[in-house]
Formats: sequence, C-alpha cells, structure tokens
Amino acid sequence: MATDTTTAKPVLGVYQHGSAYMVGDGFPVRNLFPSNDLDRAVDPFLMLDYAGPQYFPPTDHPRGVGEHPHRGFETVTIVYEGAVAHRDSAGNAGVIGPGDVQWMTAASGIVHEEFHEAEFAKKGGTFHAIQLWVNLPRSSKMSAPGYQTILNADIPAVDLDGRGTLRVIAGSFLGRKGPARTFTTVQLYDLQLNAGGRAVLTVPEGDNSSVFVLQGRASVNGSREAGEAELIVCERTGSQIVIEAKADSRMLVMSGKPIDEPIARYGPFVMNTKAELMQAVQDYQAGKMGHLS
Repeated sequence: MATDTTTAKPVLGVYQHGSAYMVGDGFPVRNLFPSNDLDRAVDPFLMLDYAGPQYFPPTDHPRGVGEHPHRGFETVTIVYEGAVAHRDSAGNAGVIGPGDVQWMTAASGIVHEEFHEAEFAKKGGTFHAIQLWVNLPRSSKMSAPGYQTILNADIPAVDLDGRGTLRVIAGSFLGRKGPARTFTTVQLYDLQLNAGGRAVLTVPEGDNSSVFVLQGRASVNGSREAGEAELIVCERTGSQIVIEAKADSRMLVMSGKPIDEPIARYGPFVMNTKAELMQAVQDYQAGKMGHLS
C-alpha cells in the first residue's frame, strides 16, 4: 500500500525544560530531554541542553568544563553567540563561533574538554548555544571516534521566499545537502522565520520529529504555540511538518529515523546494557579512552 506523503504529523505535546543546571562553570543550561521522559519520542536524539543566552564578564581564565569522557553516541554543539574551544584525546582541536557546529563522534570512547574560547573570555559577552546528543546504533557504538568542524560558511542556507531562512546542518532540504556525516538518517535544520512566516517540511514517514523554539513563538501543524525554550514533539505517523511563526522566531528542527534499541545511560556513557556501561567505566579508569596532556 502506498504511503500518503502529505499526511501531517500529529503533535504529541509541547514541553518546557525539565531541569536546569550549570555544566562546569561556563555553560548554564536548560534541559529539554531526557528530563521530560521523551526517550522513545525523540529517538535517535538523546539529550538537548539549551545554554544561555547569558552574559559573562571578561576574565583571563576561560570558563567551561574540563577533561571528561564519552562513549556510545555523538555530541553536536551549535553556537549562536560566543565561541567554544574544544580539545580531545584523539588529537582533535578547534574553535567554533556564531553559526558554526561541532560534531564529535565519541563512539568507542574519547576524552575531551570544552571552554569559552580565550579571546571571547577576555572580552566577555553573551554565550548562547545548544548541545544535542545523537545516539549511535549498537553496530556503531564501538567504532572509531571522529570529529567534524562544520563552519557557518559550509552550511547551505535556503531562502524561504522572503519569509525566512533554513540552514541545512544534516540531511537535505529542497535538494541542498547538509555537510554533517551521520550514522543514521538525520535531518537537522537551523530555521529562522519572520512573524507570519510559514515553512512546510517533508520528512520520512516514521521519523521522530521535534521543533525547539529558541526565540519567538511558533506552532507546528496547528499545535498550541510554543515560546522561548519550549519543545514541540510530533508523533511518528505522518510526514509533513508545517511550522508557523507568530513572531520573529529561531528554531532547531530535529528529525530522525528511530534506532529502537535499548538505552542504558550512566553519566557520559550511553550504551545498550548495564554490563556495557560497567565496561565503559572500567575502560575509562584504565586509560583506554586516552587522556589530555
């Protein structure tokens, strides 16, 4: 039976952050998931931390979070204001600023640190970013770590007939392909819409799709409006997402094919079983994920 590709995805709900905390001393975040118990509804995405916007005064000692490990997934950092410096045990290092994206594949294990970039720290300013965790399927969790620096200039921007702009970070939109390399099918869009603007997106049937509103007010497929730092989550059925901006708005659109495997979490590790988590802790303590010199 043919699939109706024009069926609107029903909206599961609109969610506020479930918790708020400071990561290190440089990243004040509001967590949208997993704090809202949305694992199945947002799979393959694992975590969304919304950092800022918050002003930091000038300092000679960059704020951030020191050496810590990850295994079993990918971290995606999207910077809107400010700048982040990254360094990891695989020898990767880089700085991302406004409009840039850092896509780190922890996979079998990596140790890294993230701090405000030195010049940004010295001048002070507003820090504003998102960190998203993307799960890896069981078959890829122990693959080699990787790292992608995706600069603003490398991200295709599609004009929406004067109503706004959609940047394609991962996946594709209207024939424009995003630069991010992914293990599973993922669409990740940075969307800006003017007040009264409308964007019509088509995603694969069965995708888990959600829209996070950073600024402004918007609705999806006729849902109630979501405001600043609210998440609109769709159900798996259907394939069309109609986003309407009630004010000038900026959003992160996330859609992906569910992995549908067991999820076992312990701090910075996400595996399929508790035994694998115990092994991850042992491997980190034994230095098998490396260390920063």
